[in-house]
Amino acid sequence: MTTSFQVVNPATEQVVATVPLASVEQTDAAIARAHAATESWRAVAPADRARLLRRFADAVTDDREHLAELEVRNSGHTIGNARWEAGNVADVLHYYSAAPERLFGRQIPVPGGVNITFAEPLGVVGVIVPWNFPMPIAAWGFAPALAAGNTVVLKPAELTPLTALRLAELAYQAGIPTDVFQVLPGQGSVVGNRFVTHPLVRKVVFTGSTEVGKLIAAGCAAQVKRHTLEMGGKNANIVFADADLAKAAATAPSGAFDNAGQDCCARSRILVQRSVFDRFMALLEPAVRNIKVTDPADPASEMGPLISAAQRDRVASYVDGEVPVAFRGTAPDGPGFWFAPTVLAPVPAGHRVVTEEIFGPVVTVQPFTDEAEAIALANDTEYGLSGSIWTRDIGRALRVARGVQSGNLSVNSHSSVRYWTPFGGFKQSGLGRELGPDALAAFTETKNRIIDSVD
Repeated sequence: MTTSFQVVNPATEQVVATVPLASVEQTDAAIARAHAATESWRAVAPADRARLLRRFADAVTDDREHLAELEVRNSGHTIGNARWEAGNVADVLHYYSAAPERLFGRQIPVPGGVNITFAEPLGVVGVIVPWNFPMPIAAWGFAPALAAGNTVVLKPAELTPLTALRLAELAYQAGIPTDVFQVLPGQGSVVGNRFVTHPLVRKVVFTGSTEVGKLIAAGCAAQVKRHTLEMGGKNANIVFADADLAKAAATAPSGAFDNAGQDCCARSRILVQRSVFDRFMALLEPAVRNIKVTDPADPASEMGPLISAAQRDRVASYVDGEVPVAFRGTAPDGPGFWFAPTVLAPVPAGHRVVTEEIFGPVVTVQPFTDEAEAIALANDTEYGLSGSIWTRDIGRALRVARGVQSGNLSVNSHSSVRYWTPFGGFKQSGLGRELGPDALAAFTETKNRIIDSVD
């Protein structure tokens, strides 16, 4: 079994750290510690638990620049993105710091007594984090789980453990007990799998591929174990003829190529109304060619490298000559897992570039005639996570938004995630919702209590 992992800077291919990987035995020990700590953490007064989470958030804010620099070296994120991601962790912690004092139950009228409900913590929660957004996605799992009174064991992706390890240090500095929040680097087949099979882990939170998510769902089903799954996406960016075409074209690259396209919310399928297709393509080309793909530590950088050589090869396999390249941006030569922003068009119906999640800076462009065809094309995928609609007609925006089978849609923007609103997908993009007020219900059980007042 592999006992350590060399963390590589994707922009330079240089090793930046060697991280020990946990064994099954170490995973079991961590879960046992978390289980032993559940009663004491649950017993912390709501105001005190809230205060600890706020202190954790403040520690993250104070360490924001350090966290961002770690992420640039570990994940190849641009420094601008990494600063936002660290800030998002603090924001999410602040948001859920209000939860311990607001985990309200209900009083339900019953004859001859009183019926009240309680939101009880589940126990040990295992959080499995992907490599594409290591910081924020970790917080989306651990912040509401801790706020609801659960203990957490978190497994970062093998490729990107550095910021998770630093977040654990900041949690301990803030006063979160070490057994209440643990970060356990390790292989998915070892640590992640043990979260699924261990009977003391009461819930698994997973973000990653649909293929792995299905395996986790099947494993959790064997124990009737709760699970939240946020998985793949193949999202449509629908541009109608009445839209602000200049703005739609100027922002399409950020919607598709942010984080080098390694984003399950990436708008990787652009659907353009046929009557303005040529005009849109003429506006899109300079926007793509002008993307600054450079050293992610440079504040001017707009796109960094892919996470690994294997991911670069996978993305390149989709640009194989079967579908014409309409135009491309640029990328650095030399070391680093670089891939230039690429626009594919025209695209044959049903081709794998429009049905499979590429997870890189590759976007397809297809024409459509009317609303019905736009909705049909947008829904012609097993995924349903995110998407955008560009139109000046509010009625059309509402009709199309209701028609598209997706959990998160934006009109005239590419926003997908706000920490105070629910996030999750339809179809094979996942189960459950993260963030916003909905997340807390996923980390608690409803206990019903009837008090008989009849003499």
